[in-house]
Amino acid sequence: MKIICIGRNYVEHIKELGNEVNGEPVIFMKPDSALFRQRDVFYIPDWTNEVHYEAEIVVRINRVGKNIAAEFATKYFAEFTLGIDFTARDVQSKLKSKGLPWEKAKGFDQSAVLGDFLEVADYDLDNLNFELHKNGTPVQQGNTDMMLYPIPTIIEHTSEYFTLKIGDLIFTGTPAGVGPVAGGDL
Repeated sequence: MKIICIGRNYVEHIKELGNEVNGEPVIFMKPDSALFRQRDVFYIPDWTNEVHYEAEIVVRINRVGKNIAAEFATKYFAEFTLGIDFTARDVQSKLKSKGLPWEKAKGFDQSAVLGDFLEVADYDLDNLNFELHKNGTPVQQGNTDMMLYPIPTIIEHTSEYFTLKIGDLIFTGTPAGVGPVAGGDL
């Protein structure tokens, strides 16, 4: 199982981090050890001082595919959920400033949290509102129609480089409103 993640997919999030819009989806990966198991306890790693939450729509691939055209992409997933891509922001900033990969900041153990999966057929993924609450207060709100690269485009682009396999997860990017977490946050 692969965890494929898309960065810089919402304009307001790009602006809040002072990044530039890229001409194509930004791809990074998380190892399967990044997957948070529901009975585990989330620990902020000792090597970072600034872990941020990033709420994202996540799709689970349900058939093998390579070079999938966008018009056929919806045949490759039937379930989605809301996930959190935890990011060691201080580490990521250092890596970005040196032009280095982000995996240490993005792929650490338990950094990929998933909610319960829902059937795509019951929702409109082209216009889906979602939000993240921290300690009972809404901190991120988004809608899938705000994505620079909609889910079919993401699947088309990623499948050009990687064969998608059953069970692979694709985190589709986060809207504005990311922020830090601390011990005890819910």
